[in-house]
Amino acid sequence: MLTDIKNFSIDQIKTWLETNGVQVYRAGQIFNQIYLHQADDFNNMTNLSKELRRLLAQHYTISRLEKVKKSISKDGSEKYIFKLTDGNLIETVLIPEKNHATICISCQVGCALGCQFCRTAQNGFIRNLTSGEIIAQVRDIRQEMDNPQRLTNIVLMGMGEPLANYQNVVKAVNTLTDRHFGLQFASRRVTLSTAGIIPKIALLGHDTNVNLAISLNAADNDTRSRLMPVNRKYPLKELLNACRGFPLKPRRRITIEYVLIKGINASTADAHRLARLLRPLKVKINLIPYNEYGKNSFQRPEFDTIQAFREILVNHHYTVIIRHSKGRDISAACGQLRAQLL
Repeated sequence: MLTDIKNFSIDQIKTWLETNGVQVYRAGQIFNQIYLHQADDFNNMTNLSKELRRLLAQHYTISRLEKVKKSISKDGSEKYIFKLTDGNLIETVLIPEKNHATICISCQVGCALGCQFCRTAQNGFIRNLTSGEIIAQVRDIRQEMDNPQRLTNIVLMGMGEPLANYQNVVKAVNTLTDRHFGLQFASRRVTLSTAGIIPKIALLGHDTNVNLAISLNAADNDTRSRLMPVNRKYPLKELLNACRGFPLKPRRRITIEYVLIKGINASTADAHRLARLLRPLKVKINLIPYNEYGKNSFQRPEFDTIQAFREILVNHHYTVIIRHSKGRDISAACGQLRAQLL
């Protein structure tokens, strides 16, 4: 069975070429064809010799994800359900903005962290995505767009915990942001969201230049452990210490994501606790009113509660955005992604 070449970094392909007696600069030409020219067949890479094209075809394939469903929200968001080669399903969301588009990609089939407010968690964990499957979500949707240049931002906030699939995620991110031979996204426009896998946070700052987002959702350990079992292993104090050590480029901040849930974490007391907790950090805060689904008992707070929470944080001199999730009518909003939708 042939291997998808997108699962390999350019350095790995250079090594393979050298082993096979081929000049290593050819790796750049191959990657240019795959990522900039959307090539699907080695035989069409006419800038390569017939012998090299034949050698590549004997060892590799350039696969596409199988699109089984596309839903379009009334706000313009597009949710894609892709089938992987083993039959598992993942979801990817394309989000239109005023002057650009953002793609929200998945890194796992399901998720093992069990966050109580997240629909993906209800299905459990099946497996990690390969780096090629992560890249393919961006590559395939970009090909489908009428104006691919509008797609400028990537968020790893779909199905799964990115730092639990660290090696494949970093390899994919480095290809996505390769300014010469990859998909050429600016690293400052790529954001990885984690529930707080502390040992990997420092590594991420060393291995990539992407933005870090922390899914926090509570300002005390008891509440956070109830909502997010990962907090029992990596409690708030240790998580915030890891954030302090994360290397930030000039003018960048860590994004704190905070899902507001009625009666759980949305009181004025919670807001004051959050303000005190984050004081030493360079952060901006995204408040996300909970997106209700199915029989889950959690509820979205009232408008006045959300506004009061934001005002307290603003008064403490934080940059605060209330993020009204798009795609709610097609179950594409924050926390709503799940595998079984057909």
